[in-house]
Amino acid sequence: MAGRKYSKQRAFIKQYLASTSSHPTADTVYDEIRKRIPNISLGTVYRNLNQLTETGEIIKLSCGGGCDRFDGNTSPHYHFICTLCGTVMDLDMDSIDFVNKCAAKHFTGRIEGSQTYFYGTCPSCLFQEEAELVSKTGL
Repeated sequence: MAGRKYSKQRAFIKQYLASTSSHPTADTVYDEIRKRIPNISLGTVYRNLNQLTETGEIIKLSCGGGCDRFDGNTSPHYHFICTLCGTVMDLDMDSIDFVNKCAAKHFTGRIEGSQTYFYGTCPSCLFQEEAELVSKTGL
């Protein structure tokens, strides 16, 4: 972060990401920041998200589906992605860093880390599926 001057926009973006666990897209970040800074451009939001990612102040999640998500929680943790609605959630679980050691046994280079995503159906979508099943079957 040395040599980079203070930016009110970047500070608001970082503050917003630290305050939410929703893992928003850049467009969502833009919509939220515009409530505080109405004249901010989408390009400014993207540029600041990239700078914050490069400096390790936020995490960029490439979850598939074309839209990156952003996370203000930079501590090591895992993510769940709902294959039905696209919701991204933090998973509260024990570390699986042993996977890196396992991979290193089968690789002549150096493993420096990994990123793990878990996929499936979120609780809300499961509830909705069950409600639809009950209404169809009358159970």
